[in-house]
Amino acid sequence: MRKIYFAIICFIVWVLLTWNFGWQELTMGVVVSLFVSLFFGDKFLGIKIFSPVRIGWMLYYIPIWIYYCIVANIDVAKRVLRPKMLIKPGIVKIRTNLKTDLGKVMLANSITMTPGTMTVDILGDELYIHWIYVSTEQEVEATKIIASAFEKILKHIFE
Repeated sequence: MRKIYFAIICFIVWVLLTWNFGWQELTMGVVVSLFVSLFFGDKFLGIKIFSPVRIGWMLYYIPIWIYYCIVANIDVAKRVLRPKMLIKPGIVKIRTNLKTDLGKVMLANSITMTPGTMTVDILGDELYIHWIYVSTEQEVEATKIIASAFEKILKHIFE
């Protein structure tokens, strides 16, 4: 029964991503959703993120991430439009409190999708981040600036 719910969720995601309501697209969406649910559903359903509370945290996370993405876009645009604005690129190490691999990957992806930062590597609890303007090389301070807003919410979702 859980695989059927998972197939329905996959199909909804398919429709939202394709936004094409022709019978061929919808048929293919059903086929792909059933295939994914049948062969990979056990792996996804083993992840305990499909509870209503965690989905609520995910819905809360999206606008927070969009806000930080917009702020970072404005910062990068200012740097591009005013070439005299200093850039100080470098790689900094931050430490995460997230314990699950999926949580760490989501944190790394959130950082990478925010303009001006890119996750280079994840080693245990440490993430190495390429930063367009290194304002501090102190691990605690860099963690606070780059990851703390994301990490607090991701902890509720993935742990």
